[in-house]
Amino acid sequence: MTTTMSSEPATAADRTLLATAERLVVKVGSSSLTSVAGGISEEALLSLVEVLATRRNAGTEVILVSSGAISAGLAPLGLGRRPKDLATQQAAASVGQGLLMARYTQAFGARGITVSQVLLTAEDLMRRQHYANAYRAMHRLLHLGVVPVVNENDTVATHEIRFGDNDRLAALVAHLVKADALLLLSDVDALYDGPPKDGARRIPVVSGPEDLDGVNIGRTGAAGVGTGGMMTKVEAAGIAAGSGIPALVTSTPNAARALAGEDVGTWFAVSGTRRPPRLLWLAHLASVQGRLILDDGAVQAVRDKHRSLLPAGIVSVKGDFEPGDPVELADGDGRVVGRGLVNFSSYELPRMLGRSTKELAASLGRQYEREIIHVDDLVVL
Repeated sequence: MTTTMSSEPATAADRTLLATAERLVVKVGSSSLTSVAGGISEEALLSLVEVLATRRNAGTEVILVSSGAISAGLAPLGLGRRPKDLATQQAAASVGQGLLMARYTQAFGARGITVSQVLLTAEDLMRRQHYANAYRAMHRLLHLGVVPVVNENDTVATHEIRFGDNDRLAALVAHLVKADALLLLSDVDALYDGPPKDGARRIPVVSGPEDLDGVNIGRTGAAGVGTGGMMTKVEAAGIAAGSGIPALVTSTPNAARALAGEDVGTWFAVSGTRRPPRLLWLAHLASVQGRLILDDGAVQAVRDKHRSLLPAGIVSVKGDFEPGDPVELADGDGRVVGRGLVNFSSYELPRMLGRSTKELAASLGRQYEREIIHVDDLVVL
């Protein structure tokens, strides 16, 4: 495996890391690959491949997270725009993914580079065995000199369990492969402190969430074929930077300058330490099924002492959930302090509240002598 960067935080403006990174995750959105007439633009795709192939042939390991499967499938299915219902999105993705990969295979192949298709679902980064399998496969592909082309497996993904957009997927893939940096490309050249048409200024560096206080971040892209927009890119960059991986947000035409470490786009400096991708999913992407209200002692134990959640510290239960579902943990004022994967259903929990595990084992059986949420399945927010 390639040796990754030091875990020490980079300086705020040290975007030169992109020029020296040994392993990069690059994400490109549908809006950057789509032609005016619809479908995938051959010119845009070839331009991006030229930049990435040059970097790969110089020795850097590159993982490309590429949207565009649904967009590529629209024209063959006679669809004028991105469908809103999940079933038609899945059909378009099924048709378009093969077309998209064929273009990447040809374009990279002309430059002596082999590509592979890697389709992931959120479940692949939630379940330990799936995660381990994904890591091994990606590691081996990189060792063999392949450029993995990653996309969400839209054909089988469901509303209940999916990444929602490839920006978040890219942030998690960056952690999966232990990348040195993340580059998020779109049709917008940087994050601004307001609408660019109104004379807003580029924000060159974000050192932490506080730097974004009061910044109005748009939610949709101009092309109308993607699912993200600047909001999801900022969220993804924040996920990466908050967990030890610096990120740059810029436009696809700026890709070469960005990878050379030039002052383009918005750089998200490292603001936290690395965490397992499963906990990143739990903190940022999981579909919460319920809420547990905790007393002050339990809040302190979970938030400040990083302990497991026991039944004695739970005041009330809200929602309808099953064992293994994600739930929120909140204090008496309703402030969310964490999320976790619960070991008991909302049907079982009410009779357990305020009782010790030993008392529960004596009255209900040994299977109740355990945590409501184990510390390994809990993330503090």
